[in-house]
Amino acid sequence: MEGDLIKINEWLLPVAWLYGIGVRIRNELFEMGILKSKSYDIPVISVGNITVGGTGKTPHTEYLIRLLRKKHKVAVLSRGYKRKSKGFILATSETSMPAIGDEPYQMKQKFPDVYVAVDKNRRRGIERLCDEQIAPGTEVILLDDAFQHRYVKPGINILLVDYHRLICDDKLLPAGRLREPKEGKDRANIVIVTKCPEDIKPMGFRVISKALKLYPYQKLFFSTLKYSRLIPLFEEGEYPLDELLPHKHVLLLTGIASPEQMKMDLEHYETDITPLSFGDHHYFSAKDVALINETYARMSSPKLIVTTEKDATRLKDLNGLSEEVRKSLYALPVEIEILQNQQESFNENITGYVFKNSRNSILAKK
Repeated sequence: MEGDLIKINEWLLPVAWLYGIGVRIRNELFEMGILKSKSYDIPVISVGNITVGGTGKTPHTEYLIRLLRKKHKVAVLSRGYKRKSKGFILATSETSMPAIGDEPYQMKQKFPDVYVAVDKNRRRGIERLCDEQIAPGTEVILLDDAFQHRYVKPGINILLVDYHRLICDDKLLPAGRLREPKEGKDRANIVIVTKCPEDIKPMGFRVISKALKLYPYQKLFFSTLKYSRLIPLFEEGEYPLDELLPHKHVLLLTGIASPEQMKMDLEHYETDITPLSFGDHHYFSAKDVALINETYARMSSPKLIVTTEKDATRLKDLNGLSEEVRKSLYALPVEIEILQNQQESFNENITGYVFKNSRNSILAKK
């Protein structure tokens, strides 16, 4: 049910109150125009959240890539969290994961025809992607995790809200996980409640819609996670979940913000799941490798290891994994599906905006 993963540290509420004052002042400076937001004459779509932790930004960004790449030259701009580099980098097929971060690397590997760039300075990143000498033909830019980056004013601001941790029930950091007061949601053009169960009832939709208290100009959608086939990291092939998981002891190896949802989803196929969780974007050390090897060696056969696509980017070139682990390690790709038969409506909102604001369309109007 919604809200079932929320835990509030009540004793930290005074600190959260002080933190909220600072964030509100910053937001007010933008509203007053003292701090400036810049818009661009190219379609810019931001995908983000106002909470710390995973709401599904990467699969939703990848959904937009799939939607737009057939007709437009798409560019994705990310901060490149925890990357081992600085400044602007436009990824190529030769760019390493540490240079741009795990999520941008994952997207570049899956969509080699799409521009993928990283830059903490989003304005500079957008300007570089609009430079014909650097990224010729860019037609639309997707901003990954930029809801709080208010120096850029996107044409569409998409806010993701976790079904299991609704912002209306959460508190500000450090008592809860909100990065800014829940009123920040008012900047969103589109709100998507993510990670919904497939069998959510119409009453559930209505309860959440009422709780979020959105304005008439904001569009609300609901999405669920759809898992693809398991892909071995060190061998060829792919395998259906219902074929490989049942009657196995599963080690769920993750370095993501919210692994609980993945565990709950996999329990539909096999209940014997041992979680081994690390921090979000975690770089695995020699000590971690030893722990993985030892944990898996202690498990009874038959067994296998399941990890995320994001974690796979950091595990694949890792030294020290035992041969048993390497043979048993599978990545589980994930996509999203828009619920309530609203996929066509959502798609039209995105494609319509991009078409109307494309450079060719603007030139035609002029």
